[in-house]
Amino acid sequence: MNIKSLLLGSAAALIAVSGARAADAVVVAEPEPAEYVKICDVYGAGYFYIPGTETCLRIGGYVRYDIGAGDVGSFDGARATDVRDGSEQDTWQKNARFTLKTWTGQETELGTLKTYTETRINFGNTRNSGIASYNEYNGYNGGAFNKGISLNFAWIQLGGLRVGKDESAFDTFIGYAGNVIQDTLVPYGGFDTNVVQYYFDAGNGFSAVVSLEEGYGNVGTIDSYVPHVVGGVKWTQGWGAITGVVAYDSNYEEVAGKVRLDVTVNEALSLFIMGGYGTDDNLMDPSNDVYSGGRGMYKIWGGNWAVWGGGTYKFNEKTSFNAQVSYDDWKNLGIAANIAYDVVPGFTVTAEVDYQNVGDIPPYGYAWAHATKESNIGGILRFQRSF
Repeated sequence: MNIKSLLLGSAAALIAVSGARAADAVVVAEPEPAEYVKICDVYGAGYFYIPGTETCLRIGGYVRYDIGAGDVGSFDGARATDVRDGSEQDTWQKNARFTLKTWTGQETELGTLKTYTETRINFGNTRNSGIASYNEYNGYNGGAFNKGISLNFAWIQLGGLRVGKDESAFDTFIGYAGNVIQDTLVPYGGFDTNVVQYYFDAGNGFSAVVSLEEGYGNVGTIDSYVPHVVGGVKWTQGWGAITGVVAYDSNYEEVAGKVRLDVTVNEALSLFIMGGYGTDDNLMDPSNDVYSGGRGMYKIWGGNWAVWGGGTYKFNEKTSFNAQVSYDDWKNLGIAANIAYDVVPGFTVTAEVDYQNVGDIPPYGYAWAHATKESNIGGILRFQRSF
């Protein structure tokens, strides 16, 4: 056998073996193209397109844990029952909260279509958790318990028209009352309500709102087809803003208003002052069957007038100091101050101290809401992870 014959034979053998193996080979299907989420940056960070639609969605929220002590910082003082002798004791106010938020946005021929929802779930104790008689009556034996689910926001907005569950424009449009946790030591207005609102933004710093509201609770919810009405105007510039709101309480036929001035002093310091005034002739009439002790849906501070002031100072990118002082016609005084520290992005620890002094007892024996003594002091330590 010569070399030529040997090479030809080897080649034939290799072809035969390759053909046999090719007959047994597994054919792998082509992978289907992956459908990645597309980022939507029209409405800000965190939005993405819902696959197959032109709607942008953002999902967020926070997990919060509060530790309170004393009278004010623990939201009027939590109580505990001694397991040995049944006596009532002061205790920590603890509350864990999970909040889920959603935002959507879509451009339409009638303007931007938006929605916003916020749902909160709480677990903790209350000022009545340790009172044996109260707990027997309400079916739980003290300590912490699941407080249920609350729907805090659920509204739809097309262009400037908003409908749904919101907080009153009497508070949202003017900017609440500072960056402290306990900002209602002297209260500045009712919150939860169903609304039909219209927002106007001129694009040059001028904006306005008109809101028809249903209110909530015993003194807020309307008792006929006539809604509460809130109107407001705002002028915003680089130096800050000036805002005014006025509200008509259809239950008591009373009017309340607030004016607020915000000043941006520099990149580190911002200040505000807000004054409120409300009529209360029907609110203060004890002969009225719906006498509310001087507080309605909007004028819920003591007496005719009240004032709130405070500000924020940023020491650096991580640390800020926030303070608020409030005072009303009935000589109720509230002072709140905290330090907020961003441990890492999205995780903030806030330590706050609060003081409340209860002033004059109003006419007809109506006592200050929730206060159990004249001088009250307490504090809150808050841990919050926002996402």
